Amino acid sequence: MTNNLEALLTALYVELDDRVLPLLGWSRDHRPGRKPALDDAELVCLAVAQHLLGIASERRWIRYARSHLAGLFPRLPGQSGYGKRLRSSGGLLSAVITELARDTASWHDLLRLVDSTPLPCAASRETVRRSDLAGHAGYGYCASHSRWFWGFRLYLITAADGMPVIWGLAHPGIGEREVTRALLERDGDLIRAGQVILGDKGFAGRDFEAFITTELGAHLIRPDRKNETPRFGRLARQRQWIEAIFDTLKGQLTLEAHGGRTLAGVYARVAARLLALAAAIWHNHRTGQAVKRSLTAYDH
Repeated sequence: MTNNLEALLTALYVELDDRVLPLLGWSRDHRPGRKPALDDAELVCLAVAQHLLGIASERRWIRYARSHLAGLFPRLPGQSGYGKRLRSSGGLLSAVITELARDTASWHDLLRLVDSTPLPCAASRETVRRSDLAGHAGYGYCASHSRWFWGFRLYLITAADGMPVIWGLAHPGIGEREVTRALLERDGDLIRAGQVILGDKGFAGRDFEAFITTELGAHLIRPDRKNETPRFGRLARQRQWIEAIFDTLKGQLTLEAHGGRTLAGVYARVAARLLALAAAIWHNHRTGQAVKRSLTAYDH
């Protein structure tokens, strides 16, 4: 199979139309109102293409797609219509991520990585005061950059190759263990007994570790703290894997330039970027690429 953006989008459309959307029971065929310009499979593929090409602005993206991708998407909507469809399809995008993850070899791996990263949503006090995200987002501290931010934290559980498995957004004032436990309680069926979950020191806690072991039948591994008996060591090299995944999301997939102004908008735009990563990893598995998280073949 050819390894370029057009090949990925073609393979993804066929996968969505033949297997994923019927499996999810997701169809607009019998919904009231005028039939949309794009069907759901085309909408998902268009969102994936946007973020693999690194175009954060929806207005600029529609202009680009009209000029360069008319052959793949002959019925493009306007920027407003595209944005509305995308904001209403956050649940679909998230469900497709899970189905693509199930269809890769790394789904069966024993290792899972867990961490969180800041997701800023405003840069000025006035924006914070007037934002529709008030009451959902909040202030948090980013230790790695020694700075405060206003927004959410993105929590991500992935396979070792970077494939997203479980994810969610949370107020940055809530503790990592509490949020991760809530995500695992919600999507515990996506974690198998015997799997190893690798986190950082922030996941240290007797109750949290007991939950992982007793409720999920999995194993939590994290770097040792200075004041406890050594068990796992520093795990510095392994911890870099999840950091590299976040670096891909922020650098190549413009995560921090999401531009969301409402809760649905932020959720859908983050989901679209995670889906772009998932689609690239899924296609790299199918085409036998050595580096599964590489996006180089699809960014031009």
